[in-house]
Amino acid sequence: MERAEGILKSSLSKPIIKGRTMVNIQVEYQGDLHCKATHGPSGAELSTDAPKDNQGRGESFSPTDLVATALGTCMLTIMGIAARTLNIDFTGATATVEKEMTATAPRRIQRLTVRIHVPHAPSSEDKEKLERAAYACPVHKSLHPDVQIPIEFTWE
Repeated sequence: MERAEGILKSSLSKPIIKGRTMVNIQVEYQGDLHCKATHGPSGAELSTDAPKDNQGRGESFSPTDLVATALGTCMLTIMGIAARTLNIDFTGATATVEKEMTATAPRRIQRLTVRIHVPHAPSSEDKEKLERAAYACPVHKSLHPDVQIPIEFTWE
């Protein structure tokens, strides 16, 4: 590891500051409201486009679509970690996130409605643990309190 201005840098491009791991994401504006983002540690890339209702062509995820995506994938991932700990089969679980934008300025996300479906019904006690895990998702905890986030769980 090398030290640069008080920040430790690892070979995985994850600076570590006071016990916290950071991830570097490089974003390039490519013109015509398109951006390319590159995930530092893996090199994986994704593209964004502005939505049709905001001067874009809607050819890819919009930045606010990625917020909705982050919420759904984070909830399922944290539930998956809890399920693994509880030795519960969580395979096939799905999340659907409906994003609603404000109708008036300022333009922002108003509501993210999350529907989580789990095809395997665990015990009531484990359902409660898994639902608590979803609410503990870091993305959920990071969203502004003005964003409404109703969550519905269905279990088979």
